[in-house]
Amino acid sequence: MTDKTRPFSSQVVDGMERAPSRAMLYAVGFKNEDFKKPQIGIASTWSMVTPCNMHINELADNAARGADASGGKAVIFNTITISDGISMGTEGMKYSLVSREVIADSIETVMGCQGFDGLVAIGGCDKNMPGCMLAIARMNRPAIFVYGGTILPGCHNDKKLDVVSVFEAVGARANNKIDDAELAAIESKAIPGPGSCGGMYTANTMASAIEAMGMSLPGSSAQVAISQDKRLDCERAGAAVVELLKKGIKPRDIMTKQAFENAITMVIALGGSTNAVLHMLAMANATGVELSLDDFTRIGARVPMLADLKPSGRYQMAELIEIGGILPLMKTLLDAGLLHGDCLTVTGKTLAENLADVQPYPNGQDMIRPLDNPIKKDSHLAILYGNLATEGAVAKITGKEGLVFTGKAKVFDAEELALKAILDGNIGKGDIIVIRYEGPKGGPGMREMLSPTSAIMGLGLGKDVALITDGRFSGGTHGFVVGHISPEAIRGGTLAIVQNGDEITIDAENKQLTLHVDEQEIARRFETWQCPAPRYTRGVLAKFARLVSSAARGAVTDNNLD
Repeated sequence: MTDKTRPFSSQVVDGMERAPSRAMLYAVGFKNEDFKKPQIGIASTWSMVTPCNMHINELADNAARGADASGGKAVIFNTITISDGISMGTEGMKYSLVSREVIADSIETVMGCQGFDGLVAIGGCDKNMPGCMLAIARMNRPAIFVYGGTILPGCHNDKKLDVVSVFEAVGARANNKIDDAELAAIESKAIPGPGSCGGMYTANTMASAIEAMGMSLPGSSAQVAISQDKRLDCERAGAAVVELLKKGIKPRDIMTKQAFENAITMVIALGGSTNAVLHMLAMANATGVELSLDDFTRIGARVPMLADLKPSGRYQMAELIEIGGILPLMKTLLDAGLLHGDCLTVTGKTLAENLADVQPYPNGQDMIRPLDNPIKKDSHLAILYGNLATEGAVAKITGKEGLVFTGKAKVFDAEELALKAILDGNIGKGDIIVIRYEGPKGGPGMREMLSPTSAIMGLGLGKDVALITDGRFSGGTHGFVVGHISPEAIRGGTLAIVQNGDEITIDAENKQLTLHVDEQEIARRFETWQCPAPRYTRGVLAKFARLVSSAARGAVTDNNLD
């Protein structure tokens, strides 16, 4: 290999004056010959904090072996993870979106400081994926993202379970549809082992989007966490990064505007999480690609929702893996002209070349609908504007709950207050729950609202109650929900002056979110409105609140556009 494969590590270890650096590296296992090899950082999000990441230390070892066998010198390092599922509905959830930035910053810090020439980043839980990708985009050194893989379903009374089953069981228990013993049985069986949450929730959504973007090896997003396929995926990723170094292919060569359009197309076809909107805006910002909320509307007008996957559908990711994963769907979309086939990928080949030999799904499967019989003829992600969201909002509406909802506001200034009202039976048909001061700056941290939305479902009110917020939603959320309302309440968005009893319309057909209060009354209310004092004045949450941009711009902290 020539020094073109060692543009950064050579600065750290070459020459007489770098002897102290080499001395320290001998102590961590380097041999003399390793100093002439490209150094490949293996960013591991291993942690016993959550089942999503508890196996990733082993996957990091696999990736290191692949890099070493191909002529590189792998160095494994760690970054953090947190668990959305465990912290959901608590004050701790405010750290979730913040962790995306911490992960990105920490990987960038290690890569920059240590002079690694390439990177394999392995993520499991929701924020790992975009966090890794933000660092990859910023550093622009040859890199591959590896998904840690999905969990297998739990089972109770011959019914498959996942974590959302437990959240919805809480609502069912509150409504006396099940007893304490049944709730205990569900919670003890829902999570059988390692891997990310099993439906088309945020982790599986983002993994699929990143693969469609070309930044993971084919098949990486649709593999069970504990499987030989996933171990081989990691080894191949380690080897592939060394090849990317030889070929001089960098992330920004791959992460083009067309690649982002491919990722959006896959999110829509799969019925993926609203969080994909937030994270892809952030990733595009880090890459220097111009991407906006309106791109989701433009692409969503021509791409149908095809996957019958949880949370709104019937199947889990492990079941989709059994029939071929997402590659046959990608081939279908490519053949229909809905994907850009000439986009470069981490294989060094184009997307079309990667998909050339992919076989269709088996006959008789009903998880992925044909293009001429979609679940929804256009996107389930609706970007709404109006006097409640002048910068935009993101709705997740599959059509099962209808397309238009008009109701009376019940206003809460925190998620916990809304959840208590739901479980106490104080929410009824026709209500629109308004949860504010939960945005990126106001929360701070833009908590996910899986607890209240799941409680609504568990109570059987999914078609009768809507929820809007300047916070966001878990990928496990379904129902008539609108999040990411921008400007958020604490920035003086109209959400701040909504009152109990105000009429609100959510119109997914015309892409409107409307408060039926005239402009003069809105102005009068703002005359007496006072911006709440910051909840946090020290520490990482305070820092995030000071730096973070609008959700409409990805809630980024490294390029504040406000």
